[in-house]
Amino acid sequence: MTFLKGLLRYPIIQAPMAGGPSCPKLASVVSEAGGMGFLAAGYKTNDEMEKEISEVKQLTKKLFGVNVFVPQKSEIDSPVLSSYIDTLESEADRLGVSLGEAVWDDDCYDEKIEYLLANPVPVVSFTFGCPPNGLISKLQQRGSFVIITVTTPEEAEIAFKVEPDALCLQGVEAGGHRGSFDDKDVPGKDLSLLSLLSAVRSNIDLPLIVAGGIMHGRDIAAVIMSGAAVAQIGTAFLRCTESGTNQFQKSAMADPSFQHTMFTRAFSGRKARGIANRFMLEYNSAPSAYPQINNVTKPLRREAAARGDTGTMNMWAGQGFRFAEELPAAKIVERLVRECRQAFDEIKTKTHESII
Repeated sequence: MTFLKGLLRYPIIQAPMAGGPSCPKLASVVSEAGGMGFLAAGYKTNDEMEKEISEVKQLTKKLFGVNVFVPQKSEIDSPVLSSYIDTLESEADRLGVSLGEAVWDDDCYDEKIEYLLANPVPVVSFTFGCPPNGLISKLQQRGSFVIITVTTPEEAEIAFKVEPDALCLQGVEAGGHRGSFDDKDVPGKDLSLLSLLSAVRSNIDLPLIVAGGIMHGRDIAAVIMSGAAVAQIGTAFLRCTESGTNQFQKSAMADPSFQHTMFTRAFSGRKARGIANRFMLEYNSAPSAYPQINNVTKPLRREAAARGDTGTMNMWAGQGFRFAEELPAAKIVERLVRECRQAFDEIKTKTHESII
């Protein structure tokens, strides 16, 4: 089970989870355990990203990656956005904060790219869009392995043309923001992981990393048997010792009163999957307006997280969040590998017995 020219011992990548969970400690421990850790550059300044990269390099000499958000300017319905912001004033009053400004920003994209070209890291991945071929080739010339996140066969075709080293297929089961190239609601756009993998595998000749609902070693075995090269796993690491996940979310993930996940634009203006709570249910009519709404709700989210107000804070997680364990990350990698091997052994045994 090798990948990335044999540098990755196990077919396990810790997903880049922006907003805190994917910290240097978590990324380095997963890399040391034989998988590959990822830093999330999203929502950080270039200096903050640089500091985290430096920390990981001090903690491990193994492979690691950095994920960057591709900025996208989309049409915004300004009157609808203004109306939505007005509804949030009562939440701001209750928490004693002021709402942020509804402004667009590029998440320091140019600065981050400039730094990554001047200071190459082993792996760079992109989410929310497809960078131009010229940038991909520059990163590759600097020695970085480049991955583009896609959520549909159509996006996979677009990404394939700019010649990345691999694609990351994000199924509908995945937690956090959809990695789509746009935030449009299109019937049939949100495919399950196996459906997406099947559709892309038949047309794209690239290593395929897959993400969404992978919580057990059997899931890893299943996607590898279905044509994936590596499983990218996020939610399973949210409660682990080293993650930067808010402690109140860690507790909520084990609280039976939180029963399921759902999609929402309430916190950020972009479709994302999280543990369903009061805020998501009350404000689920939020319009598509990213990052404007994300900047507006930032003070709300920060204050709610500080107070442990799990009814108001965003708690990004995938559909399998109930199976996340509060264990050291290395133990989680060890368990996943053991379970995956057991699954393959069972397949071999059943093959001799004739499954069909």
